[in-house]
Amino acid sequence: MKRYILHTPFSIYHFEAHTWMHSVHKHTYFEIIFVLKGKGIHHINGNTFPYQDGDVFLLGPEDFHSFEIEALTEFSFVRFNESIHKEHPSDKDRPWQPVIRTLLTTSSQSRGSLVVDKQEKQKLHQLLAVLEAESANDQLPYFEIIRDSLMRSMLMILARNLFRETPAKPVLKDSVEAILGYIKQHIYQPENLSIEHLARTFHYAPAYISLLFKKQTGESLKQYIVKHKIKLIEARLLYSQLSLKEIADEFGYTDESHFCKQFRKYTGTTPTLFRKRD
Repeated sequence: MKRYILHTPFSIYHFEAHTWMHSVHKHTYFEIIFVLKGKGIHHINGNTFPYQDGDVFLLGPEDFHSFEIEALTEFSFVRFNESIHKEHPSDKDRPWQPVIRTLLTTSSQSRGSLVVDKQEKQKLHQLLAVLEAESANDQLPYFEIIRDSLMRSMLMILARNLFRETPAKPVLKDSVEAILGYIKQHIYQPENLSIEHLARTFHYAPAYISLLFKKQTGESLKQYIVKHKIKLIEARLLYSQLSLKEIADEFGYTDESHFCKQFRKYTGTTPTLFRKRD
């Protein structure tokens, strides 16, 4: 798989496209992807998300992706490497440092666009417009200070949206879409996916939410959660250089042995053999 390299700490790639010209690829850097107009499908690490005007995606160095463009799309890719957000001694007590560090080390690839609220999208796009204008004149005094401040503001808004705990709404009795969405959003946090926690979140008795889910999907909650997790793990094994321990830690397994046993139970092979097979 092709890996794109960024030779500078920061760059912006703004363009329109009728057709996506790049193969599935990874990067050596982080990337905030703004969709200014258009629609289509964004494939990220084996997951598929529709995209539209205003959507914002955050990808890390080990994420792989491609687009299917359905209508002329205007993109702005803000690319940056670790040097642009590294901690300086004078910043060690700044409250934003741990927030940004957590944002950039938390996998968000199974969530699609990180921002749903229209006003939050507008704020990010306004910051982008200023950042692009400043970058067009990067020889002006204080450019790097202004750039870093704008980037920090963008990342903090993304963190606020990614980590925000919004009050859950009761699920309609004829739909489990909200439960499915919640599971995908918290797939890296097993403590949030127990029957008891889901029941509290969606205002149901544990027995009832289990029956409701199985009635409408044909499989149990536990089975669905494990299958979804295994699908993401398969993508990690095929398209990342992460070790088995790192993958086990990312998906909340207590240890590597437990991870390997569950993977073999659901796939019929070990993670190591699955990775070698391809």
